[in-house]
Amino acid sequence: MRVLIDADGCPVVDIAIAHARANGIAIWLICDTAHVFEREGARTVTVAKGADSADFALVNLIEPNDIVVTQDYGLAAMVLARRGKVLNQNGMRYTENNIDSLLLARHTARKIRMGGGRIKGPAKRTREQDEAFSQELDRLLVEVSTAMNTQSI
Repeated sequence: MRVLIDADGCPVVDIAIAHARANGIAIWLICDTAHVFEREGARTVTVAKGADSADFALVNLIEPNDIVVTQDYGLAAMVLARRGKVLNQNGMRYTENNIDSLLLARHTARKIRMGGGRIKGPAKRTREQDEAFSQELDRLLVEVSTAMNTQSI
């Protein structure tokens, strides 16, 4: 198990690194050349700048039970297909039960924007969102570790 972060624009990189380190789990930051990250205790994979280049690189690295942090619904769907676990920066898990409705909402919002409409952007990040992410990441790390230990017995 590893924690892989779609690091381009991710506000919880440092929180995720701290949790992974505390649990002895490898953490990888995936970014393109427009958003180069270097953090102690994390492996950084930098790919060429391009539409979704970091996303495709991340998907190609996924192994079952890896945990991915992203806010990208399309990437989340690909990770789920590779049997990874996915969490967004606010602590919401992407699952087989919610990914289709999230992708539909993304598609609908894009149609509105393409038609000249406007969609309200995200509100300023709060401490509560960081805490929710932190708690859910802890739960997910324990859940995946327990499942992996059960499988190896």
